[in-house]
Amino acid sequence: MPAPSTRDDLLVIIPTRGRPDSVPQLLTAWKETGATADLLFAIDEDDPRRDDYLAHKDAKFTVGPRLRLVGTLNDVAVGQAPRYRFLAFMGDDHRPRPADRPWDARIRECLSGGPGIVYGNDLLQGEAIPTAVAMTSDIVTTLGYMAPPSMVHLCVDLVWKDWGIGMGRITYLPDMIIEHLHPANGKAELDPGYEECNSRTQVDHDTAAYYAYRDEGGLDTDLTRLRALLEDGRR
Repeated sequence: MPAPSTRDDLLVIIPTRGRPDSVPQLLTAWKETGATADLLFAIDEDDPRRDDYLAHKDAKFTVGPRLRLVGTLNDVAVGQAPRYRFLAFMGDDHRPRPADRPWDARIRECLSGGPGIVYGNDLLQGEAIPTAVAMTSDIVTTLGYMAPPSMVHLCVDLVWKDWGIGMGRITYLPDMIIEHLHPANGKAELDPGYEECNSRTQVDHDTAAYYAYRDEGGLDTDLTRLRALLEDGRR
């Protein structure tokens, strides 16, 4: 469907805490890949390194209460969805890599045909799960969130894949590299952020929340809404 002239096309949201060095690295990745997507860092008002973030005057920030990854992502995505056709999530440890065609151009191309989800190769999980993801913003406005709010940090990538498969509208681009620099593949040092989100408590909570969402009606309810969105687009 055509984009209204008053809307921008693609926003990449990056919730981040305690890693201000990720800002210049991602800005460099934007330049090296020729990306034109808008980039927005979502930082916590109580982040001890807040001022270090805001010192990067060439970046765009939104500052709010600490809601953890899912809460922050949902807060920003719902607020920005009316302005953008497409919304994307990356962690502060993702880095788009140069290719023959800019990665964000390929996202726009894949999503221009209507509601759907697209993801690339993070060189860690590959096709298995979309650790970075892009979707049409009407998915967010239809559901009222970009990720189920019962989860805090983990397992939301499983949900995004469930949505795309359930809609029959998911695309994996193996040659679109959005590298995940993570301790699990030896590409990042373990820091307090990783320790918190991968703690046994967090793993247990988010795993249980995911299975409850998947198996106790949440996923079915959301897929009913998303399939109706698809049907509305075909009329």
